[in-house]
Amino acid sequence: MVDCWLLYQTCHGTSVQWLVVNYLLLPTSPLPLIPTPLGEWGPRVPHLPTSPSPHLPNPHSLGGVGAGEFPISPPPHLPISPPPQSPMTKLIVLKLDGDFNQGFRVTLEIGSEGERPETEIIGNLPSATEVALMYSDWQSIYRSLSKATRVIKLKRARIDGSLKKQREECRQQASELCDRLNIWLRAEPFFPIREKWLEKVSTTEEVRLIIRAENYQLWQLPWQEWDLLERYSQVEIGLSTLESEFSPKAEKSPIRNQLKILAILGNSEGIQVEQDRQQLLNLPNAEITFLVEPQRQELNDQLWEQHWDILFFAGHSQTEGEKGRIYLNQTDSLTLNELRYALQKAVTNGLQLAIFNSCDGLGLARELKQLHIPEMIVMREPVPDMVAQAFLKYFLQAFANSKSLYTAVQQARQRLQGLEDEFPCASWLPVICQNPAAKPLIWVGQRRRTNPRSFIWRSLRTVLATSLVVTSLLMGVRSQGFLQKWELASYDYLLRQRPPEEADSRLLIVGADEEDIRKYKYPLPDGILARLITKLEQYQPVAIGLDIFRDQPVLPGHDLLVSQLEQNQHLIIVCTLGNTTKNSIAPPPKSPASQLGFNDLEVDHQSDTIRRQLLSRTSNPTSSLSPCKTPYAFSLQLAGRYLKANKIPVSITVDKDWQFGKVVFRRLQSHSGGYQNLDARGNQILINYRAHSQIARRISIEEILTGKFEPEWINNKVVLIGVSAASVQDNHTTPYGKMRGLDIHAHVVSQILSAVENQRPLIWWLPQWGDALWILAWSVIGGVSVLLVRSQYLRQTESTIHLVVALSITSPCLYWICLRFLIHGYWLPFIPTALALLLTGVVIAYIPLPKPEEV
Repeated sequence: MVDCWLLYQTCHGTSVQWLVVNYLLLPTSPLPLIPTPLGEWGPRVPHLPTSPSPHLPNPHSLGGVGAGEFPISPPPHLPISPPPQSPMTKLIVLKLDGDFNQGFRVTLEIGSEGERPETEIIGNLPSATEVALMYSDWQSIYRSLSKATRVIKLKRARIDGSLKKQREECRQQASELCDRLNIWLRAEPFFPIREKWLEKVSTTEEVRLIIRAENYQLWQLPWQEWDLLERYSQVEIGLSTLESEFSPKAEKSPIRNQLKILAILGNSEGIQVEQDRQQLLNLPNAEITFLVEPQRQELNDQLWEQHWDILFFAGHSQTEGEKGRIYLNQTDSLTLNELRYALQKAVTNGLQLAIFNSCDGLGLARELKQLHIPEMIVMREPVPDMVAQAFLKYFLQAFANSKSLYTAVQQARQRLQGLEDEFPCASWLPVICQNPAAKPLIWVGQRRRTNPRSFIWRSLRTVLATSLVVTSLLMGVRSQGFLQKWELASYDYLLRQRPPEEADSRLLIVGADEEDIRKYKYPLPDGILARLITKLEQYQPVAIGLDIFRDQPVLPGHDLLVSQLEQNQHLIIVCTLGNTTKNSIAPPPKSPASQLGFNDLEVDHQSDTIRRQLLSRTSNPTSSLSPCKTPYAFSLQLAGRYLKANKIPVSITVDKDWQFGKVVFRRLQSHSGGYQNLDARGNQILINYRAHSQIARRISIEEILTGKFEPEWINNKVVLIGVSAASVQDNHTTPYGKMRGLDIHAHVVSQILSAVENQRPLIWWLPQWGDALWILAWSVIGGVSVLLVRSQYLRQTESTIHLVVALSITSPCLYWICLRFLIHGYWLPFIPTALALLLTGVVIAYIPLPKPEEV
């Protein structure tokens, strides 16, 4: 028999009174000391159950393991941010599904931080009830030891070395547990998992390991003692369930330069929470609100009304079955479920991390599963006050120096090993519980000041360098003609989007329709054409253009037509230059050279579209062989007659451009607008088609000959005569669709007259260097737009969103500007500019951006 001693001991979060009862020492069967509870865990904690048998699992011991879903939360606001990820950082997820009786199905996932797993393999762990039993044994010894380790106050003191013996028993049981755990983890069905890990993960890499399991006994195991992890100097473990869910996006909180911490200092009977307070007060750039032994309503209001980054609790807590309970003050305690709505509101307002520096916290983590807190730090078991204070000190030192949460916990946990002479297994206690999808966080406790101007300039420099490369590439590709087809197609499309215009009242088109063909036959006889010209001449037009070939007589009436050609100074007749002498067409015999005009149309052979008109040709060795001797276009001759009648001078500039009055028609060069390597011989202009379904009033030959017209339709007008019957093929492709040659000539005549008399714009284009600057400018705009949109997001995985949003803003702007400029006569490059927007946007959306410069 031994004397009865009343010992008063404390641990952080637990105050216990124990009466050591008398017991018999049986020589044949020595029994361990089994304490009998006389008091409570603090003022509001129920009586503790008797320690379990070392040979039977205690469900209450396992019930303290937290579980549940830890939904992902959006990235925090300013004070907390994802850490800079090294390409060597590995995320390893170990999923275990099953129980210790049946064994576990294990899935290993290995990948880089922020990316999908690169490797996945499935294995098994056999049943191992002895592992759970051994943990229960160790737990029993540890919990009885924890009641005898911290500030022992003796009312009658004689220990006889029993404390030292209990510590040694705890260490021995911990060693045996670790040995048995590692034997289990080296089981043959688990061997492929281990080998794949060693194959894919270098020992020099930083590793974040997440154990995902629904079996809470697995959560209790000292995974940090796994012998495989001894190879890695930078590895820490987090616990999570197999299931997780995405939380609603947090409300945007005000931008702050400091972290906001709500620190709850609960019931402090027997413990020194003032030390925790002092550690928090030493933090740089942190705004801390302390609630000392608060009332429930006071805590509830703070969670509802403020935006908090971190929730901290120090005081008494415990796990009751499967629920965690915290003690706010000397009289009040509550489960976290009783603060459910307030905590959910705090998460919506930006709460990112909860730290419970109190005893037996896995039950708290378990209750927090529906509250959407991304990460938590709790203690697995009752924690001595000195250990809790040391952990908080070490953790805050690392975390406030921009270490990631995992690295800070690892360093603080490992430093607790220095206390294990007095507090065995102290380094087992801290543990992270989190959503597996949440990124590890850093807290920039020592706020880094950045140089905004330097950061902006460095980012813009990246955009500018990218834009220069993209622009140079596109200008090189463009100069080879690879973009010409698409540029001309976009030019056609923009032309068609211009607002409609009125028909040109200075022109009259006399076209032989189907009725005329049936009545007068085809080709039209010379006599009919002579009658038509005589009739028109009676009403004094300024010019008559006959767009009908007469290289051969068409009887009857040939003499009458020849007479008109010789006497009528207003008449212009056509011939064709052709590409060779074989396909050229001669004018009527004895036609005066001054009354001839070639009606050749310039075709862009990539699309067989007519966008250009040759106004005049220059002499060349083959021109003398052509039967069509005139150097002037049919349309130029007609427009010249009209301008001469209105006393508007026509001349050639020193740059060999046509000038009508004060208006200079800029001729096309080999590189003009979308044209690259163009055959620009002669004086070619872009046709500025009038945006109207009919360029001018149209009337048939029969209507003229029978007098069915108004005299003002002809007087002082330019009259064009041709064939408009669909049965006579003369259709050509234009930006406005199919159009007869006669109408194209009318558009050119109208373009010249409108530019001179109505200041209707001509089509202009930028020089090559101007195009390059235009494309470069929009390339920079595209890059800056993506940069601005990207700055609104924190996750690199949203790069496609950045690109789509930026292009959806800039591309319509580019289109609208190009259209507005074209309406006023300026042809700006759309296709290469759009490509520059896209390419620069893609690069800026996906490349790493420079980091803010620290000062």
